[in-house]
Amino acid sequence: MKISRTKKLTTLAMLAALAYLLMVVGRIPIVLFLKYDPKDVIITIGGFIFGPLAAFSVSAVVSVIEMFTVSDTGIIGAIMNLVSTCSFAFVAALIYKKNHTLKGAVTGLLVGVCCMVIVMLLWNYLLTPIYMGYPREAVAAMLPTAFLPFNLLKGGLNAGLTLLLYKPVVKTLRKAGLAPVSEHTEEKVSGKVSASVMIISVLVLITCILFALVLAGVL
Repeated sequence: MKISRTKKLTTLAMLAALAYLLMVVGRIPIVLFLKYDPKDVIITIGGFIFGPLAAFSVSAVVSVIEMFTVSDTGIIGAIMNLVSTCSFAFVAALIYKKNHTLKGAVTGLLVGVCCMVIVMLLWNYLLTPIYMGYPREAVAAMLPTAFLPFNLLKGGLNAGLTLLLYKPVVKTLRKAGLAPVSEHTEEKVSGKVSASVMIISVLVLITCILFALVLAGVL
């Protein structure tokens, strides 16, 4: 079952607003100037529901609004945010669109994490010296000690939270008529599989939280 263009735009606008709100209130300092926020989780869920182009569109809107409101890194920071989010959310949604199953979702998220980590190592090396004013040699030295662990942590949190929240969110939106019923043949998820996914997601999140505390010097 498809939904109207108006309802689709309404849902995407709601997701963009929620992603922006989580970015504003949910920023958590991790290491150096790097902060985690869960906006990519909402954007990825939107991509799982409406496809990779939706993930790109929501990411672009949130990045631009962030640039004009709370960011102090200007256009370069907005580009970095867009690249980071899309390398995870767009890739994950693209793979899930091709394989609309639990296995496809997990594969998409794992590939998205790997893609984001690799892409952001390159983009941080190229652009961080420009918008942060750091010498390139100093940035290169931080790639394995700060940027790599931070992006691994960020990807793990995003993947775990997306797996945990996708089903409840999409069911709620479908009941409200704001998300389409899948036209793909999905796997029938038994209660045992659902419980397994929840347990794995929680374990990933706990591991990432402990990792974050280590990076922040708390543990």
